[in-house]
Amino acid sequence: MRDYEEVTSFLGQWGPFQRLMYILLSLSSIPNGYVGMAMVFLADIPPHHCRLPFLNSSSYGGPGYNLSLPTQEVKGEVILSRCRRYTERGALDAESIQSTERCLDGFVFSKERYVSTIVTEWNLVCEDAWKAPFSVTVFFFGVLTGSFLSGIISDRYGRKFIFFATMAVQTIFSVIQAASNSWEMFSVLYFIVGMGQIANYCAAFILGSELLNKSCRISFATLGVSLSYAFGYVCLPLFAYFIRDWRMLLLALSVPGFLYIPMWWFIPESPRWLLSQGRIEEAEAIIRAAAKKNGITPPDVIFKRDDTAELMQKDCDGGQNTYTWLDLLRTSNIRNTTLVNLIMWISVGLTYYGLSLNTSNMEGDPYLNCLIAAGSEVLGYSCIFLAASYLPRRVTLPFCLIVCGVVLLIIKFVPEDLNTLTTTLAMVGKTCITGAYGFLYLYCTELFPTVVRNMGLGVTSMASRFGSTVAPYVAYMGTYDKVLPYLLMSGISIITGILSITLPETKDDELPELISQVKPLHCFCQKQRPVERKSQEENIQVGIGLENSHG
Repeated sequence: MRDYEEVTSFLGQWGPFQRLMYILLSLSSIPNGYVGMAMVFLADIPPHHCRLPFLNSSSYGGPGYNLSLPTQEVKGEVILSRCRRYTERGALDAESIQSTERCLDGFVFSKERYVSTIVTEWNLVCEDAWKAPFSVTVFFFGVLTGSFLSGIISDRYGRKFIFFATMAVQTIFSVIQAASNSWEMFSVLYFIVGMGQIANYCAAFILGSELLNKSCRISFATLGVSLSYAFGYVCLPLFAYFIRDWRMLLLALSVPGFLYIPMWWFIPESPRWLLSQGRIEEAEAIIRAAAKKNGITPPDVIFKRDDTAELMQKDCDGGQNTYTWLDLLRTSNIRNTTLVNLIMWISVGLTYYGLSLNTSNMEGDPYLNCLIAAGSEVLGYSCIFLAASYLPRRVTLPFCLIVCGVVLLIIKFVPEDLNTLTTTLAMVGKTCITGAYGFLYLYCTELFPTVVRNMGLGVTSMASRFGSTVAPYVAYMGTYDKVLPYLLMSGISIITGILSITLPETKDDELPELISQVKPLHCFCQKQRPVERKSQEENIQVGIGLENSHG
């Protein structure tokens, strides 16, 4: 049978329809770039100390505080204690020994950098310091849940539906979140925003990969959505620099989501998905509309019955099969591919978000550090585009992961006074892991078949959230030992890079349509045997046999 690419080849490679889909779906990823990373500024912890009402001063470091508070050493600098005060009221000389107590009257925060953050709003310091990183963990739990549910919903009800539904969830609940009156309310809403954020990104990725042809797919995956995501990340420190109040910053980051509403009338459903559901007429209507936009006259019959027999996926009674995440474990090939991807995504998610959230612990201005980190993403995605275009998949991914691990390991041996070199090495590692993260989306799209592609990408990207939920605490380690997070992420990256070599090569191959078309893993000590080609009749019989046995 003819494959989908061959059937729709009359559309051309880069007509008005392809350009419009490329641009619109890429631009939709801009908000995703700053929603998850906004907590770098929303939850940053300004300098602070106990409030002492008897001094009649609410400003940080006001008169009398230096004599009424104990001191502590932080990173070699002696400062006023952040969480303790003297038990007895009054001025004390430096030689006296007095008992201390926790801050009973709240805290005074420095306003040199921020007007407010969620930390200053709800005093998330000292005994409650765990709440700030936990808010980020709650967000990633939402991302995890969204990854799981969106894949099932998308493969059952369509790519377009989940794409716009999750965009609405992310935008509307971000606006509501800006009006939170408690930390608990903020965290619950952040969970819902996380559900929409990753689901929207995955849906855009899948929709673009299935609407565009093979020649555009690599560019779309590594430059289109990825660079748009990076551009959103670049916008974050710029917004945060000029808007120092967390509520106004969150509102300013949320409102642009409403600008995407008109896209509903321009972006169609995926014809590949419609064909897999047996909705041939709807798929043909979309292809004909695309041909009209490209100024091309389509053939009288686009999809023949023989061409769509396997894609329709009917069971023996003529009913339509419903796929679940259990189908990702149906055969040994797809099961092994799924398990290896789960491990890789967990590792890459932990390292990527660990390095991103760790920018607040780096020396220097946090806005500049965040801007440099965002710039490293632009470089990472640009490099991965070139690598994906010319290098085998089984070379690109291991190279990115192993180089990232080695660079982060070198930080262990950098003298403490060479902060610039440490920052440079961290950003090189960030560039490599960013490239690996973006590349995984492309690679998974090519590894999983159409009937469970969005589900496969959803489940594996969901696994990365197990890593990202731990990432805030990995970054939090940096407040006590700045080298420890790098050592942890280094070891994980190197091990995962070696494991990724076992995945099959997919460069220049057609996207698989059926579960039976998934390739086996490539073991280090085993030479792969070529897959024998079967006739059209044999392929149809194998497809029907699998459907009857698993339907």
